[in-house]
Amino acid sequence: MDDLRRMALFAAVVRHGSMSGAARELGMSTSAVSQQIRQLEQAGGVTLLHRSTRKLALTEAGARFHVRCAELAAAAEQARAELQASRDTPSGELRLAATVGFGVHVQPALGPMLEDYPALRLNLQVDDAAIDLIEARIDLAVRYGRLKDSNWVARRLGSFDVWVCAAPEYLGRHAAIRTPDDLKAHSWLSLTRGALALTFAREPVSGRAKKAAPAGNALQISPRIVSNNQLSLQQMCAAGMGLALLGSIDVHEDIAAGRLVRLLPDWRLPGLDIWAVTPQRDAQPAKVRMAIAALERHFQNLPGARP
Repeated sequence: MDDLRRMALFAAVVRHGSMSGAARELGMSTSAVSQQIRQLEQAGGVTLLHRSTRKLALTEAGARFHVRCAELAAAAEQARAELQASRDTPSGELRLAATVGFGVHVQPALGPMLEDYPALRLNLQVDDAAIDLIEARIDLAVRYGRLKDSNWVARRLGSFDVWVCAAPEYLGRHAAIRTPDDLKAHSWLSLTRGALALTFAREPVSGRAKKAAPAGNALQISPRIVSNNQLSLQQMCAAGMGLALLGSIDVHEDIAAGRLVRLLPDWRLPGLDIWAVTPQRDAQPAKVRMAIAALERHFQNLPGARP
């Protein structure tokens, strides 16, 4: 490594035509520059520069050696410029991981950014299973809910409510649902095999603070249909196969179109936070910083989202 530094220093001396000029550029003393050049000559066993009180001149060996040193210095400067560019301007490949449900938000959130920066490429990894960010070389993951303890860095992007939903067709074939207790008599779709523990609270009325639900509204529900894919659950729910817990940001179009109905609107389940997760905190490139900002704007402006 010392030899590489000395080669770059030698190129600077030749570029300036003097030890003092290189010293000023590099913030060193002239004697320190001279010492480094001397050590470079001693290591190579050749004289690189003819020195006089008035000027420096390259030896034949020094001229040949300088060609490679100048190439090294130029490559280092180019690498530094590219690093600076990646810090300031999105470029290269952005490797993004998201669940299947969140995958539908990638285009509206990041499409304008990709349009504005043609040097930026997107590699989207869509999977409802947890992904190891380091092993999969992921720059940024979008996750929701309570995160497990890890060394990853998480930034909250917003939150959304969880609604009990059903298709009008299903509701037309089954008993009416007026209170949380009525949910026990219905078929459920779920992401988990085990029983669902649902705790409801009353929505605020006329500006008053919401009141915790009585113990009788903490329900245990056993699902009839299980899937590891949230989008599949939403599709099966819209097809009238049962009730499902669905995110408010995902179902607003289906509800507006009448394909789904939100049940128990006077009751609330705990919401879920949305997170941007990265492998590191410091020195994030522009592509990651700007993608996080774009995702945050997108999620906070979605119908059904909360800041």
